[in-house]
Parts: sequence; C-alpha cells; structure tokens
Amino acid sequence: MFEANMWKEKTGPCLRSFDEKADIASVNGALALRGEIEAIVDKIWEDGFDGIYFVGIGGTYASSMQVEVYMRGKSALPVFVENAAEFLTTGNKRFTNRSVVILSSVSGNTKEMVELVDHVHKLGARVFSFIDTPNSVLTQPDKQDYLVVYPKNEQLKFYMVANYLMYKNGEFADYARYNSEMEAHLAQALVEVEKQADAWGYAYAKNKVAFRDAHPDLPHYFVGSGNQWGATYSYAMCYWEEQMWIRTKSITCQEFFHGMQEIIVTDTPVTLFVGEDEQRVLAERVARFLPKVCANYVIIDTKEFALNGISKAYRGSISHLVMHAVNNRVDAYMELFLRHPLSIRRYYRQFEY
Repeated sequence: MFEANMWKEKTGPCLRSFDEKADIASVNGALALRGEIEAIVDKIWEDGFDGIYFVGIGGTYASSMQVEVYMRGKSALPVFVENAAEFLTTGNKRFTNRSVVILSSVSGNTKEMVELVDHVHKLGARVFSFIDTPNSVLTQPDKQDYLVVYPKNEQLKFYMVANYLMYKNGEFADYARYNSEMEAHLAQALVEVEKQADAWGYAYAKNKVAFRDAHPDLPHYFVGSGNQWGATYSYAMCYWEEQMWIRTKSITCQEFFHGMQEIIVTDTPVTLFVGEDEQRVLAERVARFLPKVCANYVIIDTKEFALNGISKAYRGSISHLVMHAVNNRVDAYMELFLRHPLSIRRYYRQFEY
C-alpha cells in the first residue's frame, strides 16, 4: 500500500493520489454548467457567427483538436482549430469580426492566450472563455465576452459546447437522452475506470521508469488518432516531457505507417491509445502491426472498460475522458517511481524566455 504524501514504496498499488468523492463532485459540477453554457451558446447563435474557432496552446490546443475532430464528421457548422501562437503570427483570412473564439486556460494568465484575446478583440470578434482560476487576468471584463469559471474538466466543457451547437443546428437529435445518461452516470463511470486501472497503472509505471533508467536517451513513442490524438499529443508533451522530463514522440495512427514504423525494433517502447470513435479503425491497424516487429508495446483500449449506464452509441464521445482516467493512475505511480513531484518544472515559467 502507499501513504498518499510519502515516497516510500510498500507492497503494491492502492489508488495513490485518488479522491473518489472529489472526482465525482468535480465531474458532476462541470456537467451542472450545462444551463450556463447553453445560455451563452444561445446568445452566440442569436447574434450570428461565420466561424467557431477553438484556440489553445499546449494542453489547451490538444483539447481544441479533440473537439474539432469530434465535430468535423458530425456537423456542417464552420468549426476550426487554431494554435494561439500560430494565429498571432500567421492569422487566418477566414477569421472576421463575426467569428467567435472559444478557449480554455487553467492559470488564466498564459502569455500566448492573453495576447490572443487582445488581438481577437482588436479584430472586433467575440471570446468565450473557460477559466479555471478566479480573479486571473483572463477573467477580467476586458478579456472576455462570455465567461465560465470552473476548475478542471476542460475537454468535457468543450464537448458540452460542441454538443449544444450541433443540437441547435439540427444535428444531435439524442441531445436530451445523451445528457441524461452523462449527468446520471459519467462521474461514477470515470472513477470506476480509475479503480479498475490502478493495479495495471502501477505495473506500467514501474516498468516504464525502470526502462527509462536503463535507456535514458531512448524516447518513448505514443500513438493515437481521432479524439485520442489530442490525448496522445498532450500526454506525451504536457505530462511525460513537461512534468516527468522523459523524452517522447507522439504521432497519429494514420501517419505511423509513413515513417515511424521503420524505426520500431524489438525493444522500442510504444504505447498505443485506442478509442471508440470513427477513427478507431486507424488505431486497430497499428495494433495489428506492432506485435510483428516489437516486444515492448502497450495497447490501452477504452473499450475494455464497462462504463455502466452509458449507451454504446455514446461511448466514442467520451473515450478521451476514459483514457484520461487511465492515465491518472499511471501519473500517480510515475511520480512515485521517478521520485519527482509532477508539479516541479525546470524551466517553464521559471524565468523569461
């Protein structure tokens, strides 16, 4: 067992850094924002728009990619994704004063996002912000037109916007039933995923840290597609690189076979994220290939988790949340075996650059 605030390893996993009641309350609190989100989207819809732009940087860009690919095959609405730093330098000729930016920020003061909001307002466009931190820069009246302040659950909040937009556009007939299931069952389903994944996460983390110690210069490869691509990209960069200081590379399943497959050998460390949206078939192709050339691969398939109360038709829309729950267990034990608190940074926000 583990004592939550100690580094000493004892006999095995026991839901380190896990608070079931707090996690359930957090997800249910986010779901309870639906009325507030719907009112804002109603206002945006009433005023009209020529494009919805999900914009982010780092992890928030990953979340933006997730919601854009989710809507791309389901909606005729003009929905786009932009990286904040690219938008500030390159712009987008389609973007006008009738466009709407939707963004999220944990700190509420990320440099690129503050500059983005100011730039968008100069262009006369509107900003809908989800901010985790009250009284931060991006919660100030001049920094947003529509604001929701609530911590965590970034991807869930983005998807709530997406679902209501599609409903208003006549593209989500099951909207009421869908939300009824999510509000009744999602929070409990996700904590059950963490419980189920705990022992596995312990073993995975222990093996990965041992491999890292033996091969410190060899990167770990993460592969995913669809709404798992944002999860893959973010997990490799924001978690393993930024928080754990482990070299990684992330790649989409569709691009895996156009370069990366040639450098996979017996001991190359590869983790494949398999979700349940329409791009699952792309991940399944990678899953069929890996055993032929590699003996050091891991496949995480969200389909293996029960998700009681959630209809099969809706599972794909939350498979990225399921993967996040699994990775929560990995992170708790990576922190333990690395003997490195994941809140520490070498360089990020430590000085000007």
